[in-house]
Amino acid sequence: MVFVRQRTGNEVEQETAAKVADDDMDADVEVDTTSEMTRPVSLPLPADPEDAEDDATQVIQLPLPPRAEAAAPAVQAAPEAGEPLKLDEPRKPAQAPAQEDPAEPPAAVAVPDVDPTEPPVAVAVPDGTDPAPSRMTRLASSAASWLPPLLTLEGLVMYVLALRVPHGMMRGVDLGKIDGLGLISVLPITAFAAIALIIVSFFVTLTQNTDRKGLLLFQLAAVTFTLHGAAALIESEPRFPTAWVHAGFSEYIGRAGEALPGLDARFAWPGFFALFGFVLRAAGIQDPSTVLQWTPFVSNLLYLLPFVLILRQLVATTRARWFAALLFILVQWIGQDYFSPQGFTYALYLVFVAILMRWFGRAEPRTAPLPAKGFLRRTLARLDGLSPGELPARPTTVTDRVVLLTLLVALFVATTATHQITPFMMLGALTGLILLRRSTLSLALPVSLGLIVIAWINYQATPFWSGRINELFGGIGKIFANLQENTGDRLVGTDPQHAVVLQVRLAICGVILLFAAIGLLRRLRRGVGDRTAAVLLCVPVLALGLQSYGGEIGLRVYLFALPAACILGAYAFFPNLPAHTSDSREGETVPIRRRPIRFDPGTTRRISAVLAAVSALALSVGFLVARYGNEKFERVTTGEAAAMHYIYAHDKPSARAIYVVPLLGEEVTPTIPWRERDIDRVEYDQALVTKNPADIGGVLTALRSKPPNSFMITSRGQSAYLELNHGYPSKWGERFRAALDSSPNLKRVYSNADAAIYTLRSYPKGSEIPPPVPVTMVGDRSTPWTPLGLVALALAVSTLFAAELTRLRGTERAPRGRRKLVVLGIVMTIAAMAVIVERFVTLTSG
Repeated sequence: MVFVRQRTGNEVEQETAAKVADDDMDADVEVDTTSEMTRPVSLPLPADPEDAEDDATQVIQLPLPPRAEAAAPAVQAAPEAGEPLKLDEPRKPAQAPAQEDPAEPPAAVAVPDVDPTEPPVAVAVPDGTDPAPSRMTRLASSAASWLPPLLTLEGLVMYVLALRVPHGMMRGVDLGKIDGLGLISVLPITAFAAIALIIVSFFVTLTQNTDRKGLLLFQLAAVTFTLHGAAALIESEPRFPTAWVHAGFSEYIGRAGEALPGLDARFAWPGFFALFGFVLRAAGIQDPSTVLQWTPFVSNLLYLLPFVLILRQLVATTRARWFAALLFILVQWIGQDYFSPQGFTYALYLVFVAILMRWFGRAEPRTAPLPAKGFLRRTLARLDGLSPGELPARPTTVTDRVVLLTLLVALFVATTATHQITPFMMLGALTGLILLRRSTLSLALPVSLGLIVIAWINYQATPFWSGRINELFGGIGKIFANLQENTGDRLVGTDPQHAVVLQVRLAICGVILLFAAIGLLRRLRRGVGDRTAAVLLCVPVLALGLQSYGGEIGLRVYLFALPAACILGAYAFFPNLPAHTSDSREGETVPIRRRPIRFDPGTTRRISAVLAAVSALALSVGFLVARYGNEKFERVTTGEAAAMHYIYAHDKPSARAIYVVPLLGEEVTPTIPWRERDIDRVEYDQALVTKNPADIGGVLTALRSKPPNSFMITSRGQSAYLELNHGYPSKWGERFRAALDSSPNLKRVYSNADAAIYTLRSYPKGSEIPPPVPVTMVGDRSTPWTPLGLVALALAVSTLFAAELTRLRGTERAPRGRRKLVVLGIVMTIAAMAVIVERFVTLTSG
């Protein structure tokens, strides 16, 4: 016989209460159900009923579920000694007890038949405990903790196998079949499934309503690897020819210990090249191809770190913060994260903004009453009275603030010496935050930093601007012309398939801006003013009025506006404010809307999560099209690199490399891995080609105008560039190469499947290879007032910085001393600016 221990009524009541508590904890509700457990971040409703918005935000108390108010089921009294135990049918503790017929006996537990000759077997049940759950039960109950990381790991393994295994059905990548759509045209379906699996696992973690920082960071890194590391996985050489140029600049500075501003304008900002030239030489790295190959993936991981710090300073829910980080990965397609100064300084820019927000931020809403009259004044006052969308600065000591301020200045100086545009983005963000009262710093700091960048351009970058006045200032005020050059002009003359790539890029830009507009509106309706995000979004747009930046200013504007656009875009799906509870879970404030129909808050949250997941999946596919749409000509093959190595092996004492272009005179970056080595010995020039592959007259003209040891290189990448971007016929490169081979005036000296090198069969008698052309310092001149200007500049920067340090101390004598420093700094600033103007006028007129 089997003995069953009957539970007492008290035990059943305890189990019922525990079950109700667990159900309440797991329910997907917007706020907590008890006032003791709720510590919300709420917004005050307007004091004036006439000024009330349609939507206000406050914390509401939801009633307990009906099952929590139901009485516990009745329990039979314990039987007397010697009477077999019986147990009623189990009931759900959250339901009210059903009405039963008192005359009907309770159902007994079925007992298996036993042999009456055998003694009964008693089952001992410890008093006060239930049987332990099985291993499968425990595993299933903890699935929420182990299933997301397992899915992420499975997606990573699936992705690597899909890209690395030999090509076959639904697996592997055949790079030779890339068409106008780029890399996405040859990716197997299993790669898309792996990306989708990782993104879905991210949203599974995100909807658990717990801030699992380590797991979410790991999942974001996995998404970054699948999207930004795809080329490194499947291509044998680093992509993007300009990365090879920057490697050559770094190699030269590390070898020669100096820059060549007369050779290339980028040497006027040599900070990046000097840093990595020293690192590569100190590490003994002779072939930096591996560094170049994985730089995009590593750069995007580095971008995530300061961006997460920025997100932690926002008054937003956990879902909004982490979804913004995911958006930042999915829409960063423009490819400025390769081995380049702009990719390096973009990380410095994010660190600069993170320090500003985290340790020098301000969040103080307006407390004064609204003006009595004036629509504009009342509107501005209402906006000023919105609750800040940012958290105040973290409490620090005076010493910490001095160190952090010094770090800010150091970051700015390093950026000024490295890139042309990024310092102005930093300066604009700093000034905007100060003017809109989202920073505790004063205007003395941006004035001193502005002097630093202007002085660098005027004194250090003279070889750059002295001969390019029209290039520098010709685009000022031409906002629409610059915008057209960066958008519509890029669609002209392109391959139909490649035009789809450009349209997808514009579509992604439009979608993220649409999300940002919706998110800003939804936050305003909840009474939240996200000034910092608005500043970071609008400041980069001002660059459109400066110059076209070689037709790429639109890409730079998009890149620097991206953090703010992602933050506001996340608010389009998750605009509510956080309402923390006493445990690890996070709730949300629920807006009160003055309309009769409203969805349940839990349903709204589920719909938002589903829409966010669908948007993320769609953007991931768009990313692959936009980011790798130029892969047919941006990809560098081993054959193309070997062809350039042939030229480097024959560049003593000098050599000339000629590449083909559709138009002469324009700045066209050659689609070959050029300038990797010997940048002081190899010159580069252009040869004009037409859509007729049999026309090689431009090649002959270019070679005949050069001395011996001049080489004309044609490659797979150059042909693909002409076909996709300039409408050259299909297979133009193969027919052009055949025409070169059949010419009696040319001799092929090197060839492989991807590239070929030609030179003239004969040169005039007596022709010799000339020595390398010396690189002069163009425009490197001074004026009589230059020494005075340098002294005034040093005094202006130091006094304004000292004034800001004095302000941080907050002592009683600080105001008077700071006032003197500010006055002296202003006088020195005027003197320094006068000399800068004098130098500019003198050097440009001469």
